[in-house]
Amino acid sequence: MGAEQLVRALGPWRRPDVPLSAALDRAVRDAVLDGRVRTGSELPAERRLAAALGVSRGTVTATLERLRDSGWVSTRHGSASTVWLPLAATERIAPVSATGETGAVTDLRRAVPAAPQEAYLAATGRALARAAPLLAEHGESGPGLPELRVSIAARYSREGLATRPEQILVTSGARAALALLTAYFEPRVAAVETPTYFDALRVLRGSGTRLVGLRVTTEGWDLDQLEAAFTAARGQLAYLVPDFHSPTGALMPQRVRRAVADLSSRHRVTVIADETMRDLDLRERPEPVPRIRGAVLIGSTSKAIWAGLRIGWIRAATPLISRLQSSHLADPLSAPPMQQLIAAELLGDLESVLQRRRGELRQQRDHLSTFLGHDSRWDFTVPPGGLALWLRLTATPADTVVERVGRSGVELASGPRFAADATLTHHLRVPYTPPPHVLDQVATVLDAAC
Repeated sequence: MGAEQLVRALGPWRRPDVPLSAALDRAVRDAVLDGRVRTGSELPAERRLAAALGVSRGTVTATLERLRDSGWVSTRHGSASTVWLPLAATERIAPVSATGETGAVTDLRRAVPAAPQEAYLAATGRALARAAPLLAEHGESGPGLPELRVSIAARYSREGLATRPEQILVTSGARAALALLTAYFEPRVAAVETPTYFDALRVLRGSGTRLVGLRVTTEGWDLDQLEAAFTAARGQLAYLVPDFHSPTGALMPQRVRRAVADLSSRHRVTVIADETMRDLDLRERPEPVPRIRGAVLIGSTSKAIWAGLRIGWIRAATPLISRLQSSHLADPLSAPPMQQLIAAELLGDLESVLQRRRGELRQQRDHLSTFLGHDSRWDFTVPPGGLALWLRLTATPADTVVERVGRSGVELASGPRFAADATLTHHLRVPYTPPPHVLDQVATVLDAAC
């Protein structure tokens, strides 16, 4: 990489009141994370770079020393310095955009993880090495690659729900799965939790479905509203997130799951249970909870692995899977075969990825909970799983808080975004996916905003 090319990639990097070497160090990191400087690039010689940047050679030397110490640059004797992405930056839970590392904004409007890069790249390499037979085919996915359907079915069976591969239909994510089911059932009414996953609300509203809410708090499900919602949705659909509910993090107890199954049978309501969060069990001893009897299940790799791996699935009775596969939307909503091959590789060793993610998320959840605890301006329950705290603000409206923290460079999502009826105006979702030092900044900004 030439000196002038690097200067253009760095852009305006000097900062008032920040030492030159520290500002240049940060600028190089930002350029790598933003893709303006490719990893593996060789940097210009120190003297040439100093001249192009208009700084002393000592400043460049000090900067390279900082970058070497933190793993962003490697230098072999007699060779140029090479830019790398250190393991600490690649094996993260929070996306870079959620840590404020690529600019002035810490974007926490979506509670999503970054990819586990080492495991993901290794799985991609293995998938590429055996992709030749797949590439010789027509490239249409059908119900999904046989080995991926086998792997997904085996996970269900290991958790006590006997499942055959033909009961699995692979889609391009959980939203695609819900869209396919919604198009098939054409519901006039759907019972949904309040709050719930906002993209599910968009899918259901987009189909013209009338939504009937049932209250969920961090303490659990309101059984009276559950019954009323299922009565209103008689013969139609219910969309539920029973496992580490999004966004409250609540885990549906067995007695409530039995009540849901009974209400489903009594009112002929098809229950769609979204299990996207199910793997993010942050209890000290994670243990799968039995599923809702008779529910159609939606799964995804988006939270356990990465949302960029567009792999989701539907688990249902074989006749329903066959009818869904015959839908005109089945092919457009299917997942690309190569991504399915990568997913099959990753699911084969998912527990090692989950073990690390659960440990880090547990620590970060506890860190943020401790920082925010014992404050009269909000209350919350520490969730047993998931990716975020669900705060109930006692005085200040959530939209006001969102506006104020936004002016300080933190973007959060307020309660009405998660409600079918635009309620929850005093609720706020605060993800704990970023590392502790970023959580400290978020908590400080939240403190000032309230």
